[in-house]
Amino acid sequence: MEERNKTLGEFIIENQKAHQYSSGELSKIINSIRLAAKVVNYKVNKAGLVDIVGAAGDQNIQGEDQQKLDVYANEVFIQTLINREIVCGIASEENDDFITVEGLDKSHNNKYVVLMDPLDGSSNIDVNVSVGTIFSVYKRVSPLGTPVTLEDFLQPGTAQVAAGYVVYGTSTMLVYTTGHGVNGFTLNPAIGTFYLSHPNMRFPESGNIYSVNEGNYIQFPQGVKDYIKYCQAEEEDRPYTSRYIGSLVSDFHRNMIKGGIYIYPTSSKAPKGKLRLLYECNPMAFIAEQAGGKSSDGFGRTMEIVPTELHQRVPFFCGVKSMVEKAEEFMEQAK
Repeated sequence: MEERNKTLGEFIIENQKAHQYSSGELSKIINSIRLAAKVVNYKVNKAGLVDIVGAAGDQNIQGEDQQKLDVYANEVFIQTLINREIVCGIASEENDDFITVEGLDKSHNNKYVVLMDPLDGSSNIDVNVSVGTIFSVYKRVSPLGTPVTLEDFLQPGTAQVAAGYVVYGTSTMLVYTTGHGVNGFTLNPAIGTFYLSHPNMRFPESGNIYSVNEGNYIQFPQGVKDYIKYCQAEEEDRPYTSRYIGSLVSDFHRNMIKGGIYIYPTSSKAPKGKLRLLYECNPMAFIAEQAGGKSSDGFGRTMEIVPTELHQRVPFFCGVKSMVEKAEEFMEQAK
């Protein structure tokens, strides 16, 4: 079969033997995410036709207004994962605490936990800009047969066994890694099947795009200000192009294909940064590294940060390896 005509289901079956844990549970998790993504994609695509856009009237644990589609996507992904009897716990950006999944026989014998941002960039829904889902999978560290614990979720990104994202855009794509490279699958909406469209995705060796909310420039650390000035200087292959969508999945996806760096630093308004280590930064860092890119908090590797809380925020520099390293140089010099 030609590589590009391969469906996601076929790809999962073929690659299952490459997984360290060959019981098939990891494959079932990816299949569950595939199913939930198709359901959410349908709702996202018709959001302009029905009263599902706009705020739901509640705030999530972050204190942000929850969009109606946020709530819907959260429920769809949680229920799909629970119904498949494959995970022992779920943590979502939208929920205060993690969810314990005991299983049908109440045995607590499932091996994996899933962490997710069910609808990243949801404030863009009302204006028809791409949004996405981000997910991360870990093997539990607590004993089988016992309820899942907080420690199962507070693992460094280096312990991830799978991570990925879905971008709901002009076409809907599911991009994921299990530590054996990064592959992208595009949904054919006519038949509801994901096809392998972007095998072995890689960041370019160099890039000319920087993605940062320059409206916050005055609040940025000096190292970030210096790097932005470097990007804007008329020297060598610069100035770079500024592209910022405000939807992490969309910005990351573009930068991986075109070549760029995404930065969400600390600021006087967000002294720890804004992005969440467990739901956004770690999964994107795993994908970036598997695609030949790099991810950092400005000084060290994102995936080596040891989490201390479920909704922890960190500064985030991610993209083409040489660009992230250059940004780190400016951060170090300004210390």
